[in-house]
Formats: sequence, structure tokens, C-alpha cells
Amino acid sequence: MSAAIEVSGLGVRYGEIQALDDVTLTVPAGRVTGLVGMNGSGKSTLFKAIMGIVRPDAGRVLIEDAPPDAARRRGLVAYVPQSEAVDWDFPVSVRDVVMTGRYGHLGPTRRPRPADHAAVAEALDRVELSAFADRQVGQLSGGQRKRAFVARGIAQDARILLLDEPFAGVDKRSEATIVRLLRELAADGRTVLVSTHDLHALPELADEAALLLHRVLFHGAVAEALLPGNLARAFGLDPLDQQPVPEEAP
Repeated sequence: MSAAIEVSGLGVRYGEIQALDDVTLTVPAGRVTGLVGMNGSGKSTLFKAIMGIVRPDAGRVLIEDAPPDAARRRGLVAYVPQSEAVDWDFPVSVRDVVMTGRYGHLGPTRRPRPADHAAVAEALDRVELSAFADRQVGQLSGGQRKRAFVARGIAQDARILLLDEPFAGVDKRSEATIVRLLRELAADGRTVLVSTHDLHALPELADEAALLLHRVLFHGAVAEALLPGNLARAFGLDPLDQQPVPEEAP
């Protein structure tokens, strides 16, 4: 199985804080890999390092054998961050937001062509937002906003999609839509790396899972990742310290 993303010995520091320490992870092509860890475990930093937004202090990242900057220029990878720095009052439509994903495909005039409009329409349809295309983006619900930015990633037509906590604060319909869509993208040959706190949805969502606590503690089958001992380590608990609670005397 070919590797879409290769992370080797990655280290990232913020001052005195070691956000990532010797992270090594291979994300296979054409699969959904779930990234699981508690808040502050380094998930968002890992996404930013893969995208080249954060420069590592050690190690390297390759996206289809290219460094992050080159992969971004080639449009290989799309990123849906945990929270968008968006002025929700700005008069821009949902269609316009999704069209920003086509920027790398536009010609010198930066004017959308029929193919760009078609790609945007298809992306909106896949996230079930076609009826909201002309609505001001700030008027959407939280789940709909997240779906709009997922649509932007789809419209970009990248082979690799990174999503940081796409289910945070979304309604059940949006969650189900995004899960279905990510499975469809993987079936089409796309690669998906998605972080999530929703452990109940992980078996349906992901082909495999990686547990992160500043370094990769486990990477493999979802069922094994969800074993209590592995989750205890990932969420900062030592399973050896968990003593059974004595039964009360009758």
C-alpha cells in the first residue's frame, strides 16, 4: 500500500512547550485514518506541520514524496482546520466560500470558468448545501458552516484531505453527512486524515486509527486502538495505576 503522507521523527516546540516529540506516522493512500488524542495532545500542530504552516524543529514531512510547500503548490492537499478565521458578517455567499477552493485552478484572469462552477456545484451537492448556495455564510448553522468548508476542500480536487475535528459542535445530520462523504472520498481513491473526539463514530468513519499524545502511541486497527488500555495511555492515564474499586461489605 503506497504512502500518501510520511512523517518521520517530527518535533515541534513552542518556546518551552514540546508540542510534538519524535512523531513518526505513515498515512496510506486511499484510506481514512482517524487521529485520536485529548486536547493539547498535538493534533492541530501535526496538521499544521503537514501543511507546512508550522516549521518543525526536527524531522520531516513528505506528501506524495514532496515537501509540504511543493505539495500545496501542486494542489495535492486540502486542509479543513478546526476553526476558520472568518468574519461571519462579511457579505460572502456559501458558493463564494466554496469557490475559493478553486483558486489554484483558475487562469491568469482569476475568473471562474464553466469547469470551476461545475466543481463547486458538485461539491455543494455532495455536502447537501445546494439549497443554501446563495445564502450569506454567516447565516448557516455551525454544522452547515463546517460542511461548507468541507465542500471547499472537495472543490479543490485535492488527492489528500486533512480535517481537524470536523465533528466538533455539529448536529447529528451534519456529522452523518461528513462521515458518509469521507467514506465516499476514500472509495474514490482519496486519502483522508481526520482528527476526532467521537470515539463512537470511529469504527464507521475510519479504516485505521492513530493515537497521539505528543508522539504516536499506536497506529493500526480501529478496534485495537479503542481497547481501554490504549485509550488510557492516549488520554494521559496509566492503566497500571488504575486499581479496581473494592466492593462494599454486605
